[in-house]
Amino acid sequence: MKVLFLDAYFNPEIIAFTHLENDIIDALIKKGHEINIICPTPTRGVDKETVKKYRNIRYETLFDGQVSVQRFKAPQETKNPILRAVRYFWCNLRQYQIGKKYKGTDIIFCASTPPTQGMLMAKLGKILQCPTLYSLQDVFPDSLVNAKIAKKGSLIWKIGRKIEDYTYRHTDKIIVISEGIKRNLLQKGVHEKKIHTVSNWIDINDVHPVKREDNTIYGEFGIDKDKFTVVYAGNFGAAQGADIIIRAATKLKANTDIQFVIFGGGAYFEEEKEKAASLENVFMHPLLPQNRVSEVYSLGDLCLITCKRGTGSASLPSKTWSIMACNTPIVASFDTDSDLAEVLASSGAGECVEADNAELLARAIEKRYAAWENGETAHINFRLYVEKNASKEACAEEYVRIMENLSKE
Repeated sequence: MKVLFLDAYFNPEIIAFTHLENDIIDALIKKGHEINIICPTPTRGVDKETVKKYRNIRYETLFDGQVSVQRFKAPQETKNPILRAVRYFWCNLRQYQIGKKYKGTDIIFCASTPPTQGMLMAKLGKILQCPTLYSLQDVFPDSLVNAKIAKKGSLIWKIGRKIEDYTYRHTDKIIVISEGIKRNLLQKGVHEKKIHTVSNWIDINDVHPVKREDNTIYGEFGIDKDKFTVVYAGNFGAAQGADIIIRAATKLKANTDIQFVIFGGGAYFEEEKEKAASLENVFMHPLLPQNRVSEVYSLGDLCLITCKRGTGSASLPSKTWSIMACNTPIVASFDTDSDLAEVLASSGAGECVEADNAELLARAIEKRYAAWENGETAHINFRLYVEKNASKEACAEEYVRIMENLSKE
């Protein structure tokens, strides 16, 4: 099977989908399939030396020739939304021009960053007369409305809906990352047979429980091993609503046996750190490197996940799987109609309380603390649930299975 990948970004660039795509490629290689990748020369998140290195590299072969990469020149990516949009359409045009030459392709694959990729793929699928598979990571333009960047009914929303509708109608199969997103597509008239749900995943070999006595974070930052530890790791941005943790910590400051350990970043992190400066039960530090995620989530007797009200109904934070892989229970201040709420309930890994309600979050933490104090903390093996539902092996192989079946059809 010859698979054509249409990538807006490719190694050495790193985006949220990068590790997932690498795992899909690895799974395809193991099955003996051939992969062609069309992508721009790297500009995002890379240094000047890397940009210079790839400036004149147009073709690469990887993995003993099973993967071929064709790059094309593209404008430097900027933060300006108009210039970024211009770059997206330029890249789509070049990929279309180049992609038409890939006769004999059995299936075309792309992910939803940027949202115009799906429309490009559908048009190219007609030219090459082969089926198409779309990995929908984020629902556009709904995501803009949730983040309050655009309003429903606005011009940008209407354009986004046109792009979205064309993609869904002309793509043969769509992989969504949650049941919430699937429901969203069904409400928009997408046929259920076209949709497959495959969760994003983690490499469980990289994330594992760390025993308390072996966890170096305690000594490194002077964290008390004998207290009930509530951990949050992640951004303090507009959508996360992580400020609720500081509000809950304020409500629980009288209980000196409960400590909050926060590793954060994002636009509002320093602001919240200043607010928490007077709280003796809160420790805050910038995010630690990814290779320390096992230590971070094993540190907690309880881990927190948060979102702003109305932003989490069709999302499942990937940190959920990392926390569960460390066998740590979760309390989420999150939309209660979300996929996360369903996962926590079905796995027994924790509970979801109404988003933006600091009082309910504080009470849920107190309940978990009381169970811990009374010795009622026998852990279910949450890691087994992750192995079955969100491991690299299970999910990447499901992508390959869908591709193989679609190619045969």
